[in-house]
Amino acid sequence: MHKEERHHFIIEELRTYNKVKSIDLSEKLSVSEDTIRRDLKELSDKGQLKKVHGGAMSSSFSSFQSSLENIYAHSSKVKIVRKALSLIEDDQVIIIDGGTTNYELAKIIPYELKATVFTNALSVALALCDHPELDVCLLGGKLHKSSNLTIGLDVINYLSDIHADICFVGMTGLHTKVGLTENDREEAITKRSMIARSNKVVSLCISEKLGKVQPFKIDSLDKLDVLVTELDNNHHALAPFRRAGLEIL
Repeated sequence: MHKEERHHFIIEELRTYNKVKSIDLSEKLSVSEDTIRRDLKELSDKGQLKKVHGGAMSSSFSSFQSSLENIYAHSSKVKIVRKALSLIEDDQVIIIDGGTTNYELAKIIPYELKATVFTNALSVALALCDHPELDVCLLGGKLHKSSNLTIGLDVINYLSDIHADICFVGMTGLHTKVGLTENDREEAITKRSMIARSNKVVSLCISEKLGKVQPFKIDSLDKLDVLVTELDNNHHALAPFRRAGLEIL
């Protein structure tokens, strides 16, 4: 096989799988790994892929992964999701919304968990795709490119057939009087539909969002059951939400 044919094959593999290993390409193309490494370097120099240890990934997938590796207030979000993990059990139907905190939750879900997960977040689906006992369903719809979420009518129609045990919903504002709010209207409507289809609704909320109000209302505070933050349970900032009847973790 000529070099140009190998390059074409490698690009097609990346379009299908996002990542490739040098050893696998070597076997599929019946050439040495040294040859593959030279091919990957040439394609990398042209900006057609990103070389990584042992292989390569597509340039677009690399950018997506990079955005997930630079998470604001990462230590606080890890503290939140470790608390929230106690809410997840075998045989549940779970909805996981987008956002970096929900992504951190997906990363620590046990491999042995047996459950069904619906999500509109590409990052969450990718984090769970290698869990052998999970059924992972990506809610298809319009892609909100800045947040890598699917939103809109198609997602809402899909959700209308779902009865979830628990929903982890993201938001950018949580206020005792105004309720749950978001800064994008279509995202707010999609989240409202997730809440409506769930028996228990959980907010994994970094404390700086408490008391904030964004332009678009998701739902009223009484639709939320559990609030999980990085704060100690007796922190004064949580008192208004406890008085409103929320379970605080």
